[in-house]
Amino acid sequence: MYPFDYEEFLWAFAKNRLADEIQNCYDDGLKPLPQSLHQLALEMYNHYCIIGGMPAVITDFLENNSFLTIKNPQTQILNEYIADMAKYATHATAVKIRSCYNSIPTQLAKENKKFQYKVVQKGGTASIFGEAIEWLQSAGIVLKCQKLEHAFIPVKAYQDFSDFKLYMSDIGMLTMHSGLPAQMLITSIDTSNTFMGSIAENFVAQTFTAKSIPLFYWKSNDTAEIDFVIQHDEHVIPVEVKKGIRTRSGSLALFAKKYHSRCAIRISQKNFGFENGIKSVPLYAAHCIR
Repeated sequence: MYPFDYEEFLWAFAKNRLADEIQNCYDDGLKPLPQSLHQLALEMYNHYCIIGGMPAVITDFLENNSFLTIKNPQTQILNEYIADMAKYATHATAVKIRSCYNSIPTQLAKENKKFQYKVVQKGGTASIFGEAIEWLQSAGIVLKCQKLEHAFIPVKAYQDFSDFKLYMSDIGMLTMHSGLPAQMLITSIDTSNTFMGSIAENFVAQTFTAKSIPLFYWKSNDTAEIDFVIQHDEHVIPVEVKKGIRTRSGSLALFAKKYHSRCAIRISQKNFGFENGIKSVPLYAAHCIR
């Protein structure tokens, strides 16, 4: 079981027609969504990033129509996480689990989002915190995105198990846990706040997980990075995530050339489109990718 994805979120808000239009545009060769619907879908995406996909939080918002009251069920969920840590782990391990969990917003705020044990605690190592991370992952509280040494087929054979990124399993919990003001998401679809990029990445990671797409990323000697890599039959498809409408980057082209990708995907706030072998998919349509 996963939190509601964006499409299910739209259904909960009785916006089935908008959900259908998004799917139709994706299926119809990435035909652009009418601008009014595009803006509405982006607005709902921003709301989703605040509310998240937890049913109790969605229900609270539908009943109270307030971004303030959802803090109550979100805090209750967080308290239940902490209670489970204490219930199903030793005291020493529970302390490490909480430390790893609390470090996630800081980990994602870094330019290099690779999980670093030293961020959790000075001198931290895998031997100290490895069990805590496995507990969080097994409990479905976090999502692990493994680095690929190479993007050859099969990609699972080229994982670097020492290098990974951690995302929250629910975007609303990340927004709440990070302390990002809801108003920043409500009033603007594009912002210079760099943490918005982390929000967008976490959103895609959560969406892919709900669609049973394994999470992998690729990095080349600190010169290029691909946020997500998808294996589709005998092909590898690079996926780049951008928080706004500025999408210029050379990483997709470098990856596509190196691994002979038949296409690439860029997820951003831009409307649907296809140009120079790159599929432009709006953030609100990430669930359409399978």
